[in-house]
Amino acid sequence: MQSAIVLGGGMVGVSTALHLQRRGWSVTLIDRKEPGRETSYGNAGIIQSEAVRPYPMPRDPATLARIAMGRTNDVRYRLASLPQHAGPLLRYWWNSTPERHREATLAWARLIAYATAEHDTLIRDAHADNLIRRAGYRLLHRDPAALEQAIAVAEENQRDFGVTFRVLDGKELARAEPLLRDDLPGAIHWLGPWTVSDPGGLVSAYAGLFERLGGTLLNGDAQTLTQTTSGWSVDTSVGRIDAAHVVVTLGPWSPQLLRKFGYRIPLVRKRGYHMHYQGGRSLDLPLVDTANGYAMAPMAKGIRITTGAELTSPDAPATPIQLGHAEAAARELIEIGSRVEPEPWFGTRPCTTDMLPVLGPAPRHRGLWVNFGHGHQGFTLGPATARVLAETMNGEASAVDTSPYRLDRF
Repeated sequence: MQSAIVLGGGMVGVSTALHLQRRGWSVTLIDRKEPGRETSYGNAGIIQSEAVRPYPMPRDPATLARIAMGRTNDVRYRLASLPQHAGPLLRYWWNSTPERHREATLAWARLIAYATAEHDTLIRDAHADNLIRRAGYRLLHRDPAALEQAIAVAEENQRDFGVTFRVLDGKELARAEPLLRDDLPGAIHWLGPWTVSDPGGLVSAYAGLFERLGGTLLNGDAQTLTQTTSGWSVDTSVGRIDAAHVVVTLGPWSPQLLRKFGYRIPLVRKRGYHMHYQGGRSLDLPLVDTANGYAMAPMAKGIRITTGAELTSPDAPATPIQLGHAEAAARELIEIGSRVEPEPWFGTRPCTTDMLPVLGPAPRHRGLWVNFGHGHQGFTLGPATARVLAETMNGEASAVDTSPYRLDRF
């Protein structure tokens, strides 16, 4: 029986462990915390089947100037932290030309095509359907011209990739979400995505399935990973664990570990915040307020507001300025109530400089594999990239050409 250690208990790691397990592998899943407590916990809870294009870096001077001057809530930066981001941001900008973005989109869309189907299998087997709603989400535009531009992009995505949507004018939006103010231009209702009332709970349900099927879940320190004569070993709460293969699924912490073995993976690390609110009115479906760079979604703990990207140091204290702006903007739309937590949650999204995940074998180390760098879509893509990696590790013909995601492209 083949054996593997999977390092990282987020959506990507748990899904990878399950897909290997289903192929008869003996798998130990190791994390420093309980599954789904890091980035997989803090997202907007949307499995985004419509997200067929990765997020490019803006290239037009007007948008870049607004970001530089702090006039947009989508992106915020800490000036003292910019030097450490400069190299990855320059590569990200270079890869965001229309030509290179089109190439990335083709590779990205191949993975997105499997997102809901792969989740569906795990949801059924984990008995987690109570956490799922299959009714899409809405993209709100406060400016009529911006709405028309977004409709044109949606129509292009529908033509090229078959995604489905419906345009709601102001009156239709008011009927769909009667608790919203009724003077808005309208929204795009993406029909294909699924929404989750407890993202961390879904990861926990998948991890529970992994354990019920005989998998081993342990606390341990990924930084203790060492190569042995027969494979790989890691220190855990029950002692050293050995296996022939190891998979690094540590999200934004993956490059730090891989650096020990001579691999240099540039990442743009985007911090995001969230907060829950109770005591006000709720929404029918998640709503993304494009003009103000945030999403709000009805969840088990109340309405969750999630922010855009903050470029800061990994160990910097919380500066939830974006959350404050988002909260104020949300209160213009609906009565959201009071904050539930005393302090906001925050976590980091691991975005590669070419917008594609890192997936496959490490070329200079036998039995070392990687699956990380999903940017804003780790929650969406975890089961899909897990399937592709498990097929590759098991010597099967993969459903997707993996060459665009190889580690040595950097």
